[in-house]
Amino acid sequence: MGKINGSQAIIKCLQEEGVNTIFGFPGGAVIDLYDELLDSGIKNVLVRHEQGAVHAADGYARVTGEVGVALLTSGPGATNGVTGIATAYLDSIPIVVLTGQVPTALIGNDAFQEVDIVGITRPCTKHNYLVKEAKDLVPTLREAFHVARTGRPGPVLVDLPKDVVATMIKFPEKTPIRMQTYQPTYEPHMGQVEKACKAILKAKRPVLYVGGGVILSNSNEELTQLAKRLNIPVTMTLMGLGGFPGTDPLSMGMLGMHGSYTANMAVSKSDVLIAVGARFDDRVTGRVDAFAPNAKIIHIDIDPTSISKNVKVDIPIVADCKHALTAMNSWLDQAKDLNEDEIKTKHEPWLANINEWTEKHPMGYTNEGETIKPQFVIETLSKLTAGDAIITTEVGQHQMWTAQFYKFNRPRRWVTSGGLGTMGYGMPAAIGAKMAFPNETVIDVAGDGSIQMCIQELATAKQYGCPIKIAILNNNYLGMVRQWQELFYDKRYSGTIMEVTPDFVKLAEAYGAVGLRATKTSEVEGVIKKALATDNTVIMDFTIAREEGVFPMVPAGKATTEMLLV
Repeated sequence: MGKINGSQAIIKCLQEEGVNTIFGFPGGAVIDLYDELLDSGIKNVLVRHEQGAVHAADGYARVTGEVGVALLTSGPGATNGVTGIATAYLDSIPIVVLTGQVPTALIGNDAFQEVDIVGITRPCTKHNYLVKEAKDLVPTLREAFHVARTGRPGPVLVDLPKDVVATMIKFPEKTPIRMQTYQPTYEPHMGQVEKACKAILKAKRPVLYVGGGVILSNSNEELTQLAKRLNIPVTMTLMGLGGFPGTDPLSMGMLGMHGSYTANMAVSKSDVLIAVGARFDDRVTGRVDAFAPNAKIIHIDIDPTSISKNVKVDIPIVADCKHALTAMNSWLDQAKDLNEDEIKTKHEPWLANINEWTEKHPMGYTNEGETIKPQFVIETLSKLTAGDAIITTEVGQHQMWTAQFYKFNRPRRWVTSGGLGTMGYGMPAAIGAKMAFPNETVIDVAGDGSIQMCIQELATAKQYGCPIKIAILNNNYLGMVRQWQELFYDKRYSGTIMEVTPDFVKLAEAYGAVGLRATKTSEVEGVIKKALATDNTVIMDFTIAREEGVFPMVPAGKATTEMLLV
């Protein structure tokens, strides 16, 4: 094969990796690469802000399980993407971000649109690269995709100087990637698996605590098998929703700061806690010394640095969740004298106790006539989509209400910014999800504050025929911060009152989308039905109870059993 230029080599690499969609925004440093994209067969999605490009690539990755790709120019183009990169990093999402850079001879000279994006993103990428020589271009890109998708997934940035991308090179044959210092452990240690299984079989009050690692490793079926065969109740983190069917009788819903009363009480009273692909985040544990105080803790995670990082565990298993759960189910299959019916029976008093908590403190809300309660909007969305839409969210009260009241029965249907809590995430992520699955219903649940962070991506949705639906729970507040101010700052609403909010119906129409509004409870179902039946991007503006709070709520510094219930 003859020589090709660096831009052509990059396109060839992307095709080799199975990339069919790229989200980005052009500029001088990447103009050559954009030129090659025209003839590549790869769909090039022009966003309206680089943050939107990275969020869209992230949303694409979450629903497909593949590596999402964003292409940004140098300088401000690259820095505008940092929030999206950090979002993916905190939630372990596999994306590759390609950034343009000034020619190598100008690096360090404060050239036009030069910034040290490798230095800036070092703390929020799994790994990043500056390609200094053309011969390293293809091997670096191949390695970037490998690092992004293997082990604990995460974002990888590749910085591309303009002269390197223009250099003629011979495209190298693909060879297996071997990295001496990067060798993730996929298979569990069978001695640890045996210890874990024996501890579970002895337990009278076991709980499965499920995180986003179950989604990322595609191990929901193995998890469900383990839970059902031994009658073990399941609670999920915000990132773990959909890892176990939300409508199953064994599901206790979400745990933590805004988790269910049942889940938090069950964890606190458990004698064996099986953490699968979870990282014991502070929003889950509350006061660490009061978290699962009487439980023997089993922790399965592919990232060894997560084990005992926040909470000391008794039985660590460093492995891919799917491999570890498969090994545990196999051990149970082969265990001598194991009577699964006897184990299930032993857990019946525990399940009865859990059901009693649920009956006493269900996840609910108080109706107020025609005043729209946000929880009712989410329940109606769940009912009308049969719980099977892809739901993205922004960040705030609406995010928590969605986690509480939309029942996810399958993985990769719930797309939200968990670790970083990024306002503006939901709409571009919805575009990424819809690009991946054009025949699926995709709904972004938003607040009137969050939606304005990346509102310009309405133009992207329209340009690419992306009929996402956006449900705005509109209370003219930055609701979550306002709730804290109400509870802990004597209702001193500093900086949280949205005195000027756009007319979202007119705004939708300005972009060529459809705007709908509901101001009373009786209008909610009709608006949602009309939106779902409309073959266009739709904004649904729901005027909700202004000072509705998200409950239960665990105040900062408190144990998860010290919940505010109203």
